[in-house]
Amino acid sequence: MINSTINIKAFTTALIMGCFFMIGCENKIEVVQNLGKKSIGIEEGKNIESYLSQSGKVKAKLTAPLMLRYLLDTPKVEFPANMHVDFYDDTAAIESKMDCKYGKYFENDNKVYLRDSVVVFNRTGDTLWTDELYWDQIRGEFYTDKFVRVKKGFNANYILGYHGLRADQGLNNITFFNIGEGSYMLVPDSTY
Repeated sequence: MINSTINIKAFTTALIMGCFFMIGCENKIEVVQNLGKKSIGIEEGKNIESYLSQSGKVKAKLTAPLMLRYLLDTPKVEFPANMHVDFYDDTAAIESKMDCKYGKYFENDNKVYLRDSVVVFNRTGDTLWTDELYWDQIRGEFYTDKFVRVKKGFNANYILGYHGLRADQGLNNITFFNIGEGSYMLVPDSTY
């Protein structure tokens, strides 16, 4: 009789405790549905200063107020709030500079997509303006198929190219593609 009283009390206690656990384990349907969804890992960095080097030589210094790194199958890094890059020559002197409002770095390709008020200029005053530009870090060159405007030197000589260009990081060698109607080039007077 004592054993059956103990068994009834133990069963009753277990039943009451089980009810508390069942009530306490209630989840909202949205939480349960989101458990199966894949979430993207995002790393955030502020006041970024990063250096690119090749063969032991510093080639570029990147600064940005905000960096977002997405941990995906193909990792990418975004600079959504401005980006500035100083490019160095073989003597570690600044050869050219680049500014834009948005940049996206594709890690596997070593390429950077730049957009929104992209400006590249070098120490001799050559300046390039465009809305969209790619920077190939391995080749050390810029390219685009969008409208570009280039100023050569510190004077006001302009070359306009409608459908793209390819140029080295120092803007020393520039090739324009499909210079269309309406493009023009001001050439300095050669009589001096």
